[in-house]
Amino acid sequence: MCGITGIINLNNQRTDESIISSMTDAIAHRGPDGRGIFIDGNISFGHRRLSIIDVSDNGAQPMHSKTKKWTIVFNGCIYNFKELKQELINKGHTFSSTTDTEVIVEGLEAYGVIFFERLNGMFAIGAFNHSNRKVYLSRDKFGIKPLYYWYNENTFLFSSEIKAFLKHPSFKVDVDLNALNEYFTFQNLFSFRTLFKGVAMIPPANTIEIGNDFKQLVHNSWWDYDFSKTDEAMSFDDAKDETLRLFQQAVKRQMVADVPVGSYLSGGMDSGAITAVGSTMIPRMATFTCGFDMSSVTGVEANYDERRDAELMANAFKTEHYEQVINAGDLAWSLPKVVYHLEDLKVGMSYPNYYISRLASKFVKVCLQGTGGDELYGGYPWRYYRVFNALNQKEFFDQYYGFWQRLVPENEKQQLFSASIFNKLNHNEPREIFERVFTFNNKLQYDTPEQHINNSLYFEIKTFLPSLFLVGDKLSMANGLEERFPFMDNDLVNFAQKIPVKHKLGNLTAEIKKINENDSSKSKQIASYRDFDDGKNVLRKAMTSFMPESILNRKKQGFSAPDESWYRGENADYVKELLLGKKNVSSEFINRDYVKKIVNEHINDKINHRLLIWSFLNFEWWCRIFLNGEKVE
Repeated sequence: MCGITGIINLNNQRTDESIISSMTDAIAHRGPDGRGIFIDGNISFGHRRLSIIDVSDNGAQPMHSKTKKWTIVFNGCIYNFKELKQELINKGHTFSSTTDTEVIVEGLEAYGVIFFERLNGMFAIGAFNHSNRKVYLSRDKFGIKPLYYWYNENTFLFSSEIKAFLKHPSFKVDVDLNALNEYFTFQNLFSFRTLFKGVAMIPPANTIEIGNDFKQLVHNSWWDYDFSKTDEAMSFDDAKDETLRLFQQAVKRQMVADVPVGSYLSGGMDSGAITAVGSTMIPRMATFTCGFDMSSVTGVEANYDERRDAELMANAFKTEHYEQVINAGDLAWSLPKVVYHLEDLKVGMSYPNYYISRLASKFVKVCLQGTGGDELYGGYPWRYYRVFNALNQKEFFDQYYGFWQRLVPENEKQQLFSASIFNKLNHNEPREIFERVFTFNNKLQYDTPEQHINNSLYFEIKTFLPSLFLVGDKLSMANGLEERFPFMDNDLVNFAQKIPVKHKLGNLTAEIKKINENDSSKSKQIASYRDFDDGKNVLRKAMTSFMPESILNRKKQGFSAPDESWYRGENADYVKELLLGKKNVSSEFINRDYVKKIVNEHINDKINHRLLIWSFLNFEWWCRIFLNGEKVE
């Protein structure tokens, strides 16, 4: 796990060493253990190292192949590197280290950039071929490791984090207004652009090429999820047994490290299963839980504190267990830091992720976590059942698009944005971007309930899941910690896509009859959908051999602070000061009267606007930090 950055001067001018050095130092938090710079004419790479595998100087980057044909910078971890290394040894390659980095650079020597497709792991790679003087940038299958780029007619920049670009004299910060509209529609960006105008992210499973003749970006997309080839003859027991075997294999693979490895431990099944398997390999494995002060919390949020269930599992698995308790006041201290490190605003309340990774980093350098199990095995049935009875593609899109407008619906956008901003927006674009996620894959069909559900799984694993990975990467790396995701193992993912829907979810016909589609009350319909908690059946059964039944049958809930209550109580003054006070700067883009209406409706307990208020808070700090240059302490 590291940070990478680079400059390609398209005008062939030699790189200014002070610029690549400044860009590299801007992401020093990603790699406190080492620093390296490479310059060859108009090409330069920078690297910050977090030493995980072979912590000696032999693992320093940038790293060169033995023939000096290739130079790479690499961020991530490759879990099948030992098998690939043996294959390369058999072909006559020699190695000076025990790192996965050297396997990548020798693999490029042997096979070229197609070697990226052989890697089982998480990665963002910049590779320079000295023979043809081309740079290749590639990102892992699942989009776990971030890799951004920006270019103009003279310069191409890439980096693990956007803040490195701020150190280049040609880069100027401006807001991508259509990206802002996309964010306030979905609380996410489904496209690969960012709020920084001109800055985009390389899509997962893509390799791009930049040479001296570079004019425009061409993506080579070499893999995609495919839920269309389910094995309907697969028995439930076969699905269960193979899931268990592949899951245990994945955890074992991802334990590889020459530094201490721990695990997050919520009260849920996914992190519990990882801990159960991992603790058989590491005596007194360190585990970490984030809880919340519930003294002023009411309603459904009263169940958000998962410490009790986590403590039961820690006792069962004999782990060395640590807990962080967050209270309402911790939001104000952490939020500027969270926004500074996230840069690329995504999904919901993420500051607990910052605190839990900060805690874990005091004891381990690698932490396993359970992200991915829900998206592969159907952990959100109340979302899929919304489109269960769709009759065709258009009806599917209409129903699902309505659900994924998580923040501001189209008919309120004129109230949301200031007049000058609203008139500059492409108002059709959010819907077009939403549909493009599906139409990118010509294998999707829309004829049966099972196809609708698999399409929903495809959508979430392409949009929601990569955003969770980005939050995990940025906030863990802010604390010098590497997160790993055993559910995102190549073999396990490939098998999970083949499992029929009937093994992942409950009795579909019986379940869908519980929904009263004629109920005119939207709140009642939402409550009805939330009653569905019959997902991940085959995964639950696969884990019965080592998980407590109370955990396996526990109702699904996300990892989130009780901000609905806190925004009305202890944090109400902070929310009003930041969003409605004299120092507010986001009002250039966002209509202050609309924000005031939203805040008042929430504080007066009329409507729960916690997601939208969180997004307003984030964007306000984004403007202060990246537009106004306010320093984060």
